[in-house]
Amino acid sequence: MPTFEQRGINPHTVVSAIIPARNEEASIARTIVSVAEQPEIAEVIVVDDGSTDATPEVLSELGSRVAKLRVVQAGELPAGWVGKNHAAAVGAAAAHEDWLLFTDADTYHLQGAMAKALADAAEHRAAMVSYSPEQEMETWWERALIPFIYCRLATRFSIDRVNNPSLPDAAANGQFILVRREDYEKLGGHQAVRGEILEDVALARRVKEAKRGLYFGAPVGAVRTRMYRSFRTMWEGWTKNLFPLVGGTAVGALTELFETTPVFEAMFLTWFVWFGWHQRQVDWAWAIAVAAVALSFRMARYRRDLYQNRYPQRFIEYYVPAVVLYALVLIASWWKNSHGRRVVWKGRSYPVGVKQGSET
Repeated sequence: MPTFEQRGINPHTVVSAIIPARNEEASIARTIVSVAEQPEIAEVIVVDDGSTDATPEVLSELGSRVAKLRVVQAGELPAGWVGKNHAAAVGAAAAHEDWLLFTDADTYHLQGAMAKALADAAEHRAAMVSYSPEQEMETWWERALIPFIYCRLATRFSIDRVNNPSLPDAAANGQFILVRREDYEKLGGHQAVRGEILEDVALARRVKEAKRGLYFGAPVGAVRTRMYRSFRTMWEGWTKNLFPLVGGTAVGALTELFETTPVFEAMFLTWFVWFGWHQRQVDWAWAIAVAAVALSFRMARYRRDLYQNRYPQRFIEYYVPAVVLYALVLIASWWKNSHGRRVVWKGRSYPVGVKQGSET
């Protein structure tokens, strides 16, 4: 393995890892251990954000065997703050090192992940490096919806455009954000995006606008996550995030709906059957053939998207439920975010006026 010097990284660079945690008893132990095993990380700061499950007990037990671990309390959530942003700010204030890693409590960091991120920072002269983790999916509804959503997001947030310093495009994934502390503080940190539920993209925009250097990637073998362990939390999470992720406007949501669901095909076939019915002669064989061709075309395009985004080709079998779930989530997300309702996540309620995004 090349030395730090060969990679252009200061061999004395160390990282403070910050993990906001609210009711993460099922996953946080694996996350902490995997982060602490990264030799470049000097301290692991877990910010307990008012957990009401067994998270505090898990942290207490880990504290006796993970020397790098420090647990701090987020305290009461100030007005105007999103919970994750406040916990991240508390963790950053407690950190000591030159680089800050913000990562979620449901991530797993493979060996060499931090060395790779630091190498990418050096190679691309980036003040911020963010990775989109590989997805761990154990249920049919995870395998149906999550790859479909990420394939759609890949069309909206082009990695090549994000990594082009001459273009304004910016993106990041809050599950893994490594940022140089000096730049983070100069740009206002999480204080500057305290009301954003899509804090990751907001931070990336600030870095890009300040021309500090942004690198976004989706590497294999660096970091993994299982985002949702129940259908209910998956529904809450994506109905909170999807509408703003596709642009946050009714026109944008409608365009996305037309692009991802067979609306035009259904309208045409409905007209064809209606017309034939009134003519007392419906060519059902022709109608079925047209529907089959249209479905095959859409499935072929989705198969290509799965391949390009490194998902197993066998996930094509979930295409129909994926389209249905995606449409329902998008419609629900639009409704929640545009009709005066509140967005609920992990026992907290945020007004729709808050700008949207991802929260741990």
